[in-house]
Amino acid sequence: MDTIRKADYFSMEIPNKTGEGARVLGALRDAGVNLLAFTGFPAGRRAQLDFIPAETASFKAAARKLRMKVGSRKTVFLVEGDDRVGAIAELCDRIAAAGINMTAMDAVSAGNGRYAAMFWVDPRDVNKTAKALGAS
Repeated sequence: MDTIRKADYFSMEIPNKTGEGARVLGALRDAGVNLLAFTGFPAGRRAQLDFIPAETASFKAAARKLRMKVGSRKTVFLVEGDDRVGAIAELCDRIAAAGINMTAMDAVSAGNGRYAAMFWVDPRDVNKTAKALGAS
């Protein structure tokens, strides 16, 4: 059975140069911030980092203390389940059947017969997506 839930995420841009991501992640680690997920990618001449914290309040407090310039809270969906052929296709089919356009998705085999994914939809579609998927 798949577990689908909404989670908060925060983005920031940093210089796209060696060690910048490691520096930011190390500072969060040292501040005791636990991340459920993280993604980083080039954004023009810079890099965008997306943080999905286990606890929003502790992330925001650490970000303030570290003087990180993170954007406002947004929503991402996290999925965990038993790995099987077509697991992601099934999820995408359910979203499409609800008339929702997915913005982006990352998925991975987590080992031990499990998979995980995170995906984004337009902010206007967050509640519709949660309802369609039974997300908590």
